[in-house]
Formats: sequence, C-alpha cells, structure tokens
Amino acid sequence: MKVKFTLTMDDATVSGGHYDSIVIDWVSDMAQDEVLRLSQQWITSQNFLTQRMVGLSRVGESSLTIEPIEEAQL
Repeated sequence: MKVKFTLTMDDATVSGGHYDSIVIDWVSDMAQDEVLRLSQQWITSQNFLTQRMVGLSRVGESSLTIEPIEEAQL
C-alpha cells in the first residue's frame, strides 16, 4: 500500500546549525505490518530520529504523520 509520511521537527540542531522548524514528507510503498512496526518504534524509542539522521543532534518536539493514500492522489 502507498503511504504518505510527514515528519515535523521543531527546535532542531543539525550539524551545529539551529532550525526553528523542519518538515519532510515522502511517499513510500509499504506493507501494513511494516507501517505498524515503524509507528511502534517511533512511539517507544526516545532517540528514534537522532539515531537515524546523520547530523541531527537535538530535536525539541517532533511528530510523524502516517496516512494511507489512494493511487489517484499521486
């Protein structure tokens, strides 16, 4: 299934630079169980972003929105 991800990070430090807000969105083709696993990791891991993003050392607040999309929306 096609899924749209929207990652919002506020008060972030990337490679020593400060950013008030960063928004990244992308579309991916994933199985439903993969989406569930990813969302569970997001909820349970305190350092989910800093462990996975090169240069990101701090995030004040963040949110990840996961939405299934229809082929017609692409």
